[in-house]
Amino acid sequence: MAILQVNIPDELKIQFEQAFFGQDIDGLIGRLMRDAVEQARTSQRERRAKVIEELLVLRQQTPPVSTEEIREAREWGRP
Repeated sequence: MAILQVNIPDELKIQFEQAFFGQDIDGLIGRLMRDAVEQARTSQRERRAKVIEELLVLRQQTPPVSTEEIREAREWGRP
């Protein structure tokens, strides 16, 4: 088990203690942290899925390019 030390405003500490009076603070903080991690992961997955969808739409709109055109573009960009 790890120890995490954080600094928070005194007012927030008082509000937290009042809101969760009598509860296991360590367990509560752990649950809140797990929830925050899952929310961040979900948000990242959603953003990633949105970007992939946008790329797939752009790919459908882009006209095909021949092998010769790709070769010419590569050679054009070389010194």
